[in-house]
Amino acid sequence: MITLEDVEDMSALSRAEIDALSAHEHISAYDATLLGEYMMHVHHGPQKVNEMICDDIRSALHADNVDQAGELFAVLRAFLAENPEAARGAS
Repeated sequence: MITLEDVEDMSALSRAEIDALSAHEHISAYDATLLGEYMMHVHHGPQKVNEMICDDIRSALHADNVDQAGELFAVLRAFLAENPEAARGAS
């Protein structure tokens, strides 16, 4: 039987990135893994993942949740280091 961890390990995204997508979209980690994998392989999908994480950072800052914003910022930095094509303005 394939577990959630197996699916996450096969994904193009880290567990922290999957968790960020899950929170942003209000879906399960399993569904977020599938969504993230799909998005990483479609035109402008990585940029959309970038935007989702940035949206969550803004929401955390507006809610004065600096700790969560910091954690998400670390997730964003790692995501962009692994996926430079996801940076805004990248073609």
